[in-house]
Amino acid sequence: MSDRIPWPLGLVTALLLAIIVAPLLVPIAMSISDTPYIVFPPEGFTLEWYVAVLTEPEAQSALLVSLKLAVVSTIGAMALGIPCAMALVRLRFPGRGLVQALVLGPLVVPLIVTGVGLLQTFSLLGLRGAFLQMWIGHMVVCIPYVVRSVSGALATADPTQEDAARVLGAGPVAVFLRVIWPQIRPGVAAGAIFAFIISFDDFAISMWLADARSFPLPLYLYAAIQRFFDPSIAALSALMVFFALGLVLLIEKGLGIGVRRIAS
Repeated sequence: MSDRIPWPLGLVTALLLAIIVAPLLVPIAMSISDTPYIVFPPEGFTLEWYVAVLTEPEAQSALLVSLKLAVVSTIGAMALGIPCAMALVRLRFPGRGLVQALVLGPLVVPLIVTGVGLLQTFSLLGLRGAFLQMWIGHMVVCIPYVVRSVSGALATADPTQEDAARVLGAGPVAVFLRVIWPQIRPGVAAGAIFAFIISFDDFAISMWLADARSFPLPLYLYAAIQRFFDPSIAALSALMVFFALGLVLLIEKGLGIGVRRIAS
């Protein structure tokens, strides 16, 4: 059997890669232009726009908000998502399918709709504090990624090892830490990284819930585009691309075996 890829399939693959990669490469190329305006292809070469955006106080403040929000949202999503995944995989109870559909619902509901719903809900409840509201909103959209990753890992874990540990006298905590955790650790790590990326890059939820004191990086980028349009905008976009790609590569290279097992 030949290992050569048929040319129609190769052409389709090349076109698909171009469609995916081009939006990522264009801002990177525009960010190194030494012109005071955005141009493509770039004219000249400079890194001054990266220095400008990294030393901008408003950008630094927005970056700090996004990092804090991503960290606490990931922690919250893990704290709720791991037990939820274990219950959905290991237990059989009435309404299990409905619970699973509700937990995974944010994956299919448009984020703009989720954001409007959260805004109305917080208003009715009288819940104050933009950062708290964004934290809850980000957890809502991050939990499904944790549940899917951990559920995939649990589905491939051997439940007979858990039964054997219980027969030998191990308690629930010992069973989890010594038997379950080593088997689901790659799925947990992958879910945590996905949750962090989703929270860090979120715009649709934060747009409805943020205020001037809690202004995450994607909203800063959007607001900056309204005020000026120089290569520093492209530089900030490129930095966000580099950050997200770095985390994806961490999943693929650092957790490659576990992620492939989860995907299967």
